[in-house]
Amino acid sequence: MHPPQTTSHDVLIAGAGPVGLFLACELRLAGCSVLVLEQAQEPHHPLKALPFGLRGLSVPTIESLDRRDLLHPIVERAVTRDSPASHWMQQARRPAGHFAGIQFFQDQIDSTQWQHRLQVPVSNVATDMASIEAVLEARAGELGVEILRGYGVEGLEQSETGVTVTAGGQEFRGQWLVGCDGGRSRVRKLAGFGFTGTAPEFTGYSVQVRLAEPAMLKPGRHYTATGMYTYAPPGTIGMVDFDGGAFHRTGPITREHVEAVLRKISGSEVRVTELELATTWTDRAYQATEYLKGRVLLAGDAAHIHSPLGGQGLNLGLGDAMNLGWKLAATVRGDAPDGLLESYERERHPEGVRILDWSRAQVALMRPSPSSRALAAIIRDLLQTRDGATYFAGRVWGVECRYDLGDSHPMVGRSAPDFELADGTRLNQHLKTGHGVMLDFDNRESLRSLAIRWEGHLHYIASDAKDRLGLSALLIRPDGIIAWVSDQECPETDPADSACKWFGKRRVASP
Repeated sequence: MHPPQTTSHDVLIAGAGPVGLFLACELRLAGCSVLVLEQAQEPHHPLKALPFGLRGLSVPTIESLDRRDLLHPIVERAVTRDSPASHWMQQARRPAGHFAGIQFFQDQIDSTQWQHRLQVPVSNVATDMASIEAVLEARAGELGVEILRGYGVEGLEQSETGVTVTAGGQEFRGQWLVGCDGGRSRVRKLAGFGFTGTAPEFTGYSVQVRLAEPAMLKPGRHYTATGMYTYAPPGTIGMVDFDGGAFHRTGPITREHVEAVLRKISGSEVRVTELELATTWTDRAYQATEYLKGRVLLAGDAAHIHSPLGGQGLNLGLGDAMNLGWKLAATVRGDAPDGLLESYERERHPEGVRILDWSRAQVALMRPSPSSRALAAIIRDLLQTRDGATYFAGRVWGVECRYDLGDSHPMVGRSAPDFELADGTRLNQHLKTGHGVMLDFDNRESLRSLAIRWEGHLHYIASDAKDRLGLSALLIRPDGIIAWVSDQECPETDPADSACKWFGKRRVASP
């Protein structure tokens, strides 16, 4: 795409990966002008396709995509039992996830323990990065997002009113800049964000090879005295070598090197005849000390990096985008209440801390030591219990995610259930425009009048539900998070106070 005639936009986004694209869609949905600058010339890369591009979507991600009418096209591209990349789905029991490679299963999980959720089956969606990016880029194009490929960020300057970015030898100006440009984020470095954490313990390898004798390796995941490897015949291999991350990006990945590491980890004299595709990664776990600095923000891997164990990085980044989009858009419009944009860091930084610690805990179980093997055996026993599997599912699936919004009600700060309404619609259908929702099960005139104050930013829905979970009304933010509830047991707080907190002060509309 050629550079646009005007180089001034409301928001500049560095990075056209899933996080940058999803954020761009959110901003355009709210009416902001957006320019995405991407370093790579082409969106296609073999590591984004199966098998190495495989990603599992968490419950919050599935809900966010559903609320923006993006879930169906992604599900159409989902991995099925017939796919060679879905070898884990061939088991007699339906897998629900894993912790450091220790699986737990759907039939072990007691979803009735999650009293804040409707008792409906939790859908697991697995697809590849290429498909996710294709769906998000198509939506971005429909919304009018401008994307420039081959324009990596080279420099930036901030002022009180905006940011000037140099990319591809040209200057682009925006009121705000969001770095979604990955773990080696140029935006993060140029803007001077702190980035702290823990050093790597291992080099991880994802390789596609040809083996002289494929039967020498046993399929599945194996912990050994020197590390860990997984093998999916005929030649897809993942390995973890506890070398302190010494080989990651320090030299070319050759056939000879892969063979040597595979022999070391597997303990067999397996011979690699051809190296078709290879990449390395580590368990380095770092996080930005802040997510907002002047008029520059960070999201996705630019804000936090960790090992890909459990596949939570993509979900964490998409959660950043969903949380940030409507808040930044309100700031651009000039109608954001005080502290709204700052709440992005306040809500998402703790989520990053939680995921990084979850990743570190898995590394502790994977170390090739007797103490780690003993601890892994205890965790394996725990995962065989109903309470243990339910706890781990709640963490891995993201259903226990809750923001601290200063309200003690157990529903406030959680993702709103997708209520099946009496009018035949679902709640998520009413969130696809990016507005907030006042859901009133009892059709109270006071709540209808209150919602009118925020007309254009807040939909009012008066409808009963098949299962209302004991609630009588909810105020739901544009990202689907519950900001206020009314029920029979809790003293009712003023919904107007919560509406002002998230949508700003509004005058009562004229009759």
